[in-house]
Amino acid sequence: MSAAVPAAVSTVDTSWLDAIQWDAAGLTPVIAQEASSGKVLMFAWMNREALAQTVTTGEAVYWSRSRARLWHKGEESGHTQRVLDIRTDCDSDVLLLSIEQTGGMACHTGRHSCFFQRLTGGVSDGRWESVEPVLKAPAEIYQHKP
Repeated sequence: MSAAVPAAVSTVDTSWLDAIQWDAAGLTPVIAQEASSGKVLMFAWMNREALAQTVTTGEAVYWSRSRARLWHKGEESGHTQRVLDIRTDCDSDVLLLSIEQTGGMACHTGRHSCFFQRLTGGVSDGRWESVEPVLKAPAEIYQHKP
């Protein structure tokens, strides 16, 4: 799954992309963190093209493994992510995006964060409980217009 860098970017020096430790599938994990609160809103994947498009557009573009294509965050919901800062960890194998979340919802379930389930109990009685409210029903967010 080796994706080409967009034409607009391919004419400039993109050697900075080579510094990232891409996995065997050409992906790297990405954490999207809300700049204003420091809260982790979601986890996703990027390939070279997604990262290049993110840098070019200033909005988060990910690689959707389930769709097997690039995914501009908010393309259906309108809840885009404006990227304020991009960092990599000490091993260059994880990216951290500092973002401004449009519409207040990062999760497709209509919640602010994708990390809305908390483990309660112990090993023998553990269970996942939803601890963040649904801000907008997914059916309202993803209304398909003719």
